[in-house]
Amino acid sequence: MINLLQKFRNQYANLYKLFLFGLSITLLLSLFPKEETFKFEFSKGKYWMNDDLFAPFDFAISKSEKDVEIEKDKLIRDFKPYFKIDLKSDQVKRNELKLKLLKQQKSNLTSDNEIITKADFEFSLMVFDSLLKSGIIESVPQIENKESDFDVIVIKNNVAEEKELKTFFSVASADNYIKEKFENYKSDHKDILINLLEKSIFQNVIYDEGLTIKEKQNLISNISTSIGMIENGQRIISKGDLITDEKFQILQSIKQEYESQILTTSRYYKILIGQLILISISIIVLILFLNAFRKDILADNKKVLFLLLVIFVMVFITSLVIKSDANYIYLIPLCLVPVIIRVFFDTRLALFVHLVTIILIGFLAPNSFEFVFIQMITGIITIISVVNLEKRAQFFLTSLYIFITYSLIYIGLSLIQEGRIEHDSIKVFAMFAASSILTLFSYPLIFIFEKMFGYVTDVSLMELSNTNSKLLRELATKTPGTFQHSMQVANLVEEVIFEIGGNALLARAGAMYHDIGKIDMPMYFIENQSTGVNPHDELSYDESAEIILSHVTKGIKIARKYRIPEQLIDFIRTHHGTRKTEYFYQKHKNEFPEEEIDDEAYTYRGPVPFSKETAVLMMVDSVEAASRSIKMPDENKIGVLVDYIIDGQIKTNQFINSNITFRDIEKIKKILKKNLVNIYHARIDYSNI
Repeated sequence: MINLLQKFRNQYANLYKLFLFGLSITLLLSLFPKEETFKFEFSKGKYWMNDDLFAPFDFAISKSEKDVEIEKDKLIRDFKPYFKIDLKSDQVKRNELKLKLLKQQKSNLTSDNEIITKADFEFSLMVFDSLLKSGIIESVPQIENKESDFDVIVIKNNVAEEKELKTFFSVASADNYIKEKFENYKSDHKDILINLLEKSIFQNVIYDEGLTIKEKQNLISNISTSIGMIENGQRIISKGDLITDEKFQILQSIKQEYESQILTTSRYYKILIGQLILISISIIVLILFLNAFRKDILADNKKVLFLLLVIFVMVFITSLVIKSDANYIYLIPLCLVPVIIRVFFDTRLALFVHLVTIILIGFLAPNSFEFVFIQMITGIITIISVVNLEKRAQFFLTSLYIFITYSLIYIGLSLIQEGRIEHDSIKVFAMFAASSILTLFSYPLIFIFEKMFGYVTDVSLMELSNTNSKLLRELATKTPGTFQHSMQVANLVEEVIFEIGGNALLARAGAMYHDIGKIDMPMYFIENQSTGVNPHDELSYDESAEIILSHVTKGIKIARKYRIPEQLIDFIRTHHGTRKTEYFYQKHKNEFPEEEIDDEAYTYRGPVPFSKETAVLMMVDSVEAASRSIKMPDENKIGVLVDYIIDGQIKTNQFINSNITFRDIEKIKKILKKNLVNIYHARIDYSNI
C-alpha cells in the first residue's frame, strides 16, 4: 500500500496531465452534435470529383434560403392589409349631423334670415351619405406611397371584399368633394352647410392591425420550402459535373434530409466513437507537437491547462452560436486564439493551437472547407501582425488586418461561386467587422489570464520596465547609485540574451528590479555612498554580512507589496545564488584566522539560477559591479576580471539548474568584455600587434 502511494505521488504530475487531456476530450465530445453527417464536401461553381451520386431515398428539393427570402419579401410587399367598416359608427355620425342641421334650423327661426330649407337638409345628408358609402380610409403606413390601384381588403358585415385605394376618400379628398358638391348648389346657407359637413367628416374605414398581422403570418407560414422531388435511385450528379445553382440546391437538400433522419441506437454509438477518434487525434497531435518542440510547456501542467482551456472555450462558444443560428458563425472572434497564445508563448505555438481549434470547429461548421480556409489564412495574418508586440495600440492594427483579410477572402470565394457579390453581403461584412472589433477583447482577456495563471506578457514587461513606474522611481530617488547600476546591468543583460537566445524583455525587466531590496538601507551599499562615510565601519563583519544578505529577502517583500510578478521576483531571489559575501567573509577570515567562521552567516540563501535569463543576470550583475572597482581599466584587466568572476560562479555550481551551455558562457564573456571596454573607454594595447 505504501509503495502504491509512493508511486502515485511520484507520478502525480503525469497522471494529472492525463486527466486534463482526458477531460478535454470528454468535454469537447459533449459539444458535438450526434446526428449523421453527409460525407461529401461540395461548393457551388466547382466540379463534382466523387463517383456518381444516386438518391438513396425519396426527398424534396428545398428552396435556397435566398429564394425563400425573395418570396417572403414579395409576399410582404404585395400583401393586402385589412380594414373594417363599423356600420353602427356610420349611423351614429349620421344622426349627429342630422341633429346639428335641425338645431341650425331652429336657431334661424328667431332671426331675420331664411331658415335652412328642407332641400338644404336633404342635400347635405345626401353628400354625407355619399362619403360614408364610398368610405373615408384611415391613413396608415401600410398604404402610404401605394398606387391608386393597390388593393386592400375591407370587411363589412363580416364579408371581406377587395377594393382599390382609389375607391376611397381620404380626409383631404373628402373635404374637396364637399366643396365641389356645393359649388353649383344654390343656397343662402351654403357656407354653414359646408362647415357642418366638414366638422362631421370621420375615417370610417379603419385599419385592422391584429387581423392583418395574423393573415400575414399565415401566408408566410404557408410558403412552400420545396420546388420538386427526387425519387429513390435517381441520379443526382455525375462525376466531373459542374455544381450549378440547381445541382447545388439538390445536394443541399439531400444533405439536410440525410442529417435530419432519426438515428438508431447502434448508429448513435458509431457516430460517438467516430467523433471520439477525431477529437482524440486532434488533441494527440497537439501533444506530439509540444513534445517535439515545446517540452517545457508539456512539462508544466498549468500551461497545458491554459492551452486546453483556450481551445475548449472557443469551441464551446462556437457550438452555442451554431446551435442558435449557424449564419452568425463569422461573428465569433476566433482570432482571439492566436493573439492570446502568441502573447503568452510564441508564434509557432500560436499557429498550431489555432489550427487545432479551427479543425475541431470545422467538424461543427457548415461549409467546413471554406470555414477552415478563411480562419486559417486570417489566423496567419493575425500572428504575423503580433510577432513583435511592443505596444497595446498594435491590437487595433491587428483588428483592422483581420477585417481586411476576412473581407478579401469572402469576396474571392463569392466571385468563384456566384460570379458576383451578393446584395446581402453587407450583413456578412458587418459580421466580419464585429468579429474584428471583438478581437480587441484580447486586451482584457490577457489581463485576466495573467492574474489567473500568474503569467507575465511582453506588454506587461514593457510597462514594468518603464523607469517612470512607481517602484523604479522610488529606487532612483532613494538609491541613485543602485538605480544606475541596475540600468547598466539591464542594458548588458538584454544584449547578451539577444545574442544567445531567450526572453530579452523578461531579462531586462528582471535586471531593473533585482536590487530593489536596497531601498530600505541605501547607505550600506557602496554605490550609494557619496559622502565618504561608510556605516559598515561601525559594524562587525557578520553584522555587515547580514545587512548585505538581507537585501534579497527585503527585495522579495517589496516586490510582492508592489504586486510585481513572480517571474521577476525570481531574478531577485536568484541573482546571488548560494554564493558568499566574499568581501566581509575574507575580511573576517584574515583578521581572525584562528576563529571558526559560520559560513552560513556569510552565504546567500539562494536558490541558484534556474533559467538562462536568471543565470545571465548573475554573471552580468557580478561583473558590472566588480568592474567599477578597477583602477585605470584596460582590455586586459577587464578580460581577466570577467573570466575570474564567471569561472568562479561555475566552480561553485551556480548554473547547474539553468539551461545554459558552455558555448553560451563563452559568448557571454566576449560580449561583456567588449561592452565593458567600450563603457570605460579603455585603451586597447597595440604594442603586441
